[in-house]
Amino acid sequence: MRSIRLIATEIENDWTKISYTARPYLEAMYSLNEITDEYYFDSGKSVVLYFLANAGTWRGETARRVKLELKGMFK
Repeated sequence: MRSIRLIATEIENDWTKISYTARPYLEAMYSLNEITDEYYFDSGKSVVLYFLANAGTWRGETARRVKLELKGMFK
């Protein structure tokens, strides 16, 4: 499984106009290695969930694959 910070880099490279609502969570993802990590007072799980909730405008094959990968971290 890839680290969350590596996934964040892929998102940044693929999503040309990142939603202003998703941007703070994407930035926080750069500080996470695993879903169990903490970002200040938030869990890595909540950061990723909030990113997914705000990433509805990110579309395409890469978006589908990465979102599925992120959702798979909760199993």
